[in-house]
Amino acid sequence: MVKLENHLGVIDISHEYFVTIVGNAAVSCFGVAAMANANAKQGIIAKITKRDNIDKGIRVRVKNQKLVIDLHIIVAYGTNISAIVKSIMHKVEFTVQEKTGFAVSRVNVFVDGMRTE
Repeated sequence: MVKLENHLGVIDISHEYFVTIVGNAAVSCFGVAAMANANAKQGIIAKITKRDNIDKGIRVRVKNQKLVIDLHIIVAYGTNISAIVKSIMHKVEFTVQEKTGFAVSRVNVFVDGMRTE
């Protein structure tokens, strides 16, 4: 659950909805082949359940009433990694602020692999 408090009260957004917004924004960027597991726990759960988690490669934290989003991605071979990362950072920040109204402090993008397909 993503929870922020302001002068009017508390805003709660379900984790599933939030990671769906972030994941769709990231995957829709050119050059992103897939999301990678953010940690070992996600990899183990995916193997046990034999399916990908909805939050694969996404970690969200609240720090000083602003969101910090970590994304782990796999890029397509032959693409400009710097351009892909900048695109993802801008698109995710814009999409989150547009759909939720929450301020985004930073978007950290970790390139964990490359696909040649």
